[in-house]
Amino acid sequence: MTQQTAGTQTANVADREDSRDTGSPGKPGWRRLIRSLRNRKTAFMLLFGFASGLPYTLLLSTLYAWMSDARVDLETVGVFSLIGLAFAFKFLWSPLLDRVNIPFVKRLGHRKQWIVVAQFSLAFILAIVSTLDPAGAIGMLSLLAGTGAFASATQDVVMDAWRVDVADEVATIDILSTVYQLGWRSAVLVGGALALFLAERLGWPFVYAIMAGIMFCIAVASLFAPEAGQSETSLATDARHLADLRMAGQIRPQVRGWALAFVAALWAWALITVGVFMVRSLGSDPSFRPDSVAFVTQTGPVIVIATVIIPAAIAGWLEAMRRRGRHILQEDSRSTGTLDSLVDHGYRALILPLTEFVGRLGWAVVLVLALVLSYRITDTIWGSFAYPFYLGELQYTKDEVAIASKFFGVGALMLGIALGGALFTFIGRMAVMTIGAAAAAATNLLYADLSLGGHVMQAAAHLSGFAWLVEQLGGDARLARLMLAIGGENIAGGIAGAALVAYLSSITAKGYSAVQYALLSSLTFLVGTLGRGALGRMIEEQGYYPVFLLTTGIGLLAVVLCVLEWIRTARQSRVARQEASPAASEAADPSMVSQV
Repeated sequence: MTQQTAGTQTANVADREDSRDTGSPGKPGWRRLIRSLRNRKTAFMLLFGFASGLPYTLLLSTLYAWMSDARVDLETVGVFSLIGLAFAFKFLWSPLLDRVNIPFVKRLGHRKQWIVVAQFSLAFILAIVSTLDPAGAIGMLSLLAGTGAFASATQDVVMDAWRVDVADEVATIDILSTVYQLGWRSAVLVGGALALFLAERLGWPFVYAIMAGIMFCIAVASLFAPEAGQSETSLATDARHLADLRMAGQIRPQVRGWALAFVAALWAWALITVGVFMVRSLGSDPSFRPDSVAFVTQTGPVIVIATVIIPAAIAGWLEAMRRRGRHILQEDSRSTGTLDSLVDHGYRALILPLTEFVGRLGWAVVLVLALVLSYRITDTIWGSFAYPFYLGELQYTKDEVAIASKFFGVGALMLGIALGGALFTFIGRMAVMTIGAAAAAATNLLYADLSLGGHVMQAAAHLSGFAWLVEQLGGDARLARLMLAIGGENIAGGIAGAALVAYLSSITAKGYSAVQYALLSSLTFLVGTLGRGALGRMIEEQGYYPVFLLTTGIGLLAVVLCVLEWIRTARQSRVARQEASPAASEAADPSMVSQV
């Protein structure tokens, strides 16, 4: 048992080595990159990225423009943003997606069944939305938008798991993560800029009908996507894992049952709390709506502690008890009834993904969680104040902001994502992570300069010839410096975003990818979301310049954590190779076999 466990851990370490070490033989370079891009899995990952970004953009961004045209009051529009909670707390139902099959469509595959059903549901929802008048059917629109956000978040969870499951030596996790980001950003252009352009000429109902048709075509295409086909997702492997829980040396069923009951109660409470809050907010009269700011700042942290911190601590305690030989079975046992079977299945779905993660990383889980919490904080905390900064502080027009942010900015972001994907094959994942963190922090200084008048950005635009190019296209020098700042930030953000998705995918286990990735990806938005209130107060009291200096400093913390994680993973890779080397030599030497 000990040797087998050690071998499994070594294999897991090897699976998570830098992408340069897990690829095909030979040096990394353009040939490997091109071969990865031509892979069928990569093509579907691009499609899935588009399918993820399109409903998110239509329901959480473009729909607000339609409501504004329909003269819906701003308070109602603000309440609509609550449907975004489905994405923040998607990890709460992710265990069900990892273990439950959908009747009649489960033959599509363990992951594909959820992806296809979610996509057809989104197409149906968008089609109904196209027939509504936001001003006269706000209740139905709220229900459809909330249901669509839930379906979109659900497909995101399963797509993240699919990416981890299908990754191989050709379609590497880094390449799949990069094309996913490219697909997502392409959807932002289609569901955002193109939708606004068409709505001006054809009307909103026609636009949403077109988007429903696009979503339907994507769902049909997804029927032909390759399924993960991993042994971890097979019924036979699940049965073996359930049987392993009853073997000598495992935690006793009674202890597992109490741990499961406690964690399940916490998660059930969180689901009910979030659900009740959303129903009351979206379905109540404005005078009776709960305070959304208070919910996010007060109840939000409690929900995260109850659903992430405490379960992770329980998982760590269970793993520590198993390794110390306490509260464990002294001999093999069998399930004695329905209750035992339910406990085993629940423990496998809820607790085991956490114990696997904490047990595999050990104390390094503290470093990993700190990195995940802080890596994109400069983006998540500042993003809500971008438009007030452009329009209110800098006094740019809406057309100028649309050109700089929606068209040029999205193009720069996609360039950054593509650049990050290319760098993966040459310098490795953690190097790109560190570069992305440093660049994302440094680009805050570009906005600090804009807040003081933009003299440095103006000089850079003139010296580089960028100002001349913008002027030839109908703009002016003032627009050029805004475009240059947004372009620099978005290229850095693209590199950092591609790196983060690849990193999160690399530290999840294939057998528990849906739960683990959903948890980690939700944490990336936590600190930034909770810190927006304090940042807004700081802007009101001190202005924008000190805020950009602060976000730069916060970004440097992520750089330090990246370097520490880089050192840890490099050391882990060396240990794995050293442990694997004697085993390989022993297997290749016949004399060693005969001696055994």
